[in-house]
Amino acid sequence: MTDDTLTRLAATIAARKGADPDTSWTAKLLSRGPEKCAEKFGEEAVEAIIEAVKGDRDRLTSEAADVLYHLLVMLTARDVTLSEVLAELDRRQGQSGIAEKAAR
Repeated sequence: MTDDTLTRLAATIAARKGADPDTSWTAKLLSRGPEKCAEKFGEEAVEAIIEAVKGDRDRLTSEAADVLYHLLVMLTARDVTLSEVLAELDRRQGQSGIAEKAAR
């Protein structure tokens, strides 16, 4: 998977923001509001953690894909774009994680 895959997925999610919730799972999630999108992201993150602890590589891969999808849905619900998140990661690159955290 490349960042192109995430970019395409983010664009698809954004396009579904105004779609009919009866015909699109993404539209249905977004129609429930940012809080529900965040809740669903949290559920998927916990499922990924469980699979990481269990050591099931295939299930972890599947759950990680769910986490990425639901993260993008949650961001879209709050009008935060993938490009903004990537720009923040670019800004942090080359900076010590310890130094970055201390600067907060």
